[in-house]
Amino acid sequence: MASIEHYENFPVASWACPPALRPAVLAIYRFARTADDLADEGPQPPAARLDALAAYRRALEAAVAGRPPREAWPEVFGPLAAALRAEALPPPLLHALLDAFVQDVHNPPYPDRAALLAYCARSADPIGRLLLHLARVGDPLSLQQSDAICSALQLINFWQDLSVDLARHRLYVPAADLARHGLDAAALQPGRDSPASRALVAELCSWAGALMASGAPLALRLPGRFGWELRLVVQGGLRILEKIRAMDHASLSRRPTLKRSDTPVLLWRALRMGPR
Repeated sequence: MASIEHYENFPVASWACPPALRPAVLAIYRFARTADDLADEGPQPPAARLDALAAYRRALEAAVAGRPPREAWPEVFGPLAAALRAEALPPPLLHALLDAFVQDVHNPPYPDRAALLAYCARSADPIGRLLLHLARVGDPLSLQQSDAICSALQLINFWQDLSVDLARHRLYVPAADLARHGLDAAALQPGRDSPASRALVAELCSWAGALMASGAPLALRLPGRFGWELRLVVQGGLRILEKIRAMDHASLSRRPTLKRSDTPVLLWRALRMGPR
């Protein structure tokens, strides 16, 4: 699953987080990262993963209610409880993330792009909305653009990780897109690129890039470090798309990543995005 992993693609942005908000940001990250591990790591069968996520949700409910958690994970819910008190984090956004992790355990197919975006609305968009909450930003346009950026990052992570996800029997490509290119789920195999699969990936990357472009103006409006953080995140996502394009969209065979050498490029492009 990639609901929080796509933020790990952009470590260059971490320095820009306002210091006063780092404890809350770290608490949100640990909450989502640990839930991701419960849903998607190790040899446990689906039933055991769902049980673990149910216990995790009970611990969240205890933290929201201000009760001492009876479950495990004190390293997660201690800091999260403090962030809930200090920053009044909206609990529905945290529950939405857990809903996405539960959905991922069930590993459903996605018939079309609307279904995949509905998943992104639970797995990715709450992260952006939580960060906007910390920045005290909540107008409709900003929320809409934040959702576009976060969904785009999720999609970029999917197309970046095609070979990895397929090896784990996960497929996030909508069936309608597969059919349009004369493909089906069985036709996508790690290490087996074809002209049709490359055309498919190219189209999916164009979709993600257009979605990112629709949200990018938010980075120019957010004040201070939050704005610079978001500029770097946007540029990191676009850089991954650029790397996929440079390898002729062969992401069934290779997984492009950001490297330290990409940092100057991202910084330069963030500077060139224009004034707020």
